[in-house]
Amino acid sequence: MISLVDAFTLLAIGAGAILFLAGTLGLIRFPDTLSRLHALSKADNLGLGLIVLGLLPQATSTAGALKLVCVWLLAQLSAATASQLIAGAVHRRKSGS
Repeated sequence: MISLVDAFTLLAIGAGAILFLAGTLGLIRFPDTLSRLHALSKADNLGLGLIVLGLLPQATSTAGALKLVCVWLLAQLSAATASQLIAGAVHRRKSGS
């Protein structure tokens, strides 16, 4: 029999995977760079957050849970930095400077 914690883990990881799929669809289908960037960054950040949230109850130690949160925060920081750099390059290319 599946426990409540395992059911929560499966639900959260499943929802995170669906958000990753939605972000990938946005990356493929949206017409311009900024729309693609927005779809991908929002869906991936929330998707990874749900996956980490689903894995937290399965962590065997506090150190393991802290590592999961640190990975999520590092991914948030790197995604925000990359998005800013890409958006800045697109803006400079469109303005002609």
